[in-house]
Amino acid sequence: MNKAELIDRIAKEAKISKVQAGRSIETFTKEISKTLKKGQRITLVGFGTFATSKRKARTGRNPQTGEPIKISARRVPRFIPGRALKDTGRFFFVRCSGPLISDLTLRSLSI
Repeated sequence: MNKAELIDRIAKEAKISKVQAGRSIETFTKEISKTLKKGQRITLVGFGTFATSKRKARTGRNPQTGEPIKISARRVPRFIPGRALKDTGRFFFVRCSGPLISDLTLRSLSI
């Protein structure tokens, strides 16, 4: 499901316009991003927790040249699914993290 499909479903289920549903999604993601940037966590009981974690500085390799490069320490967003979300079906959840707050995603692989 993509963002447009999510907006359509929310509009239909909540009996609101697609514009209102779109604004709700935008506000939701913006507020989560703001809160995570402050280093705080957001817990939605039954759904999951959005939080940040620290990654240590490390040495990586340039894939083209193979030469070592320094990768600085950073905070990355994480999503930890709640019990109710895990129990909705047979899913294997991957804790998601990435370098950008806007990259919050929940990936699940059906088993």
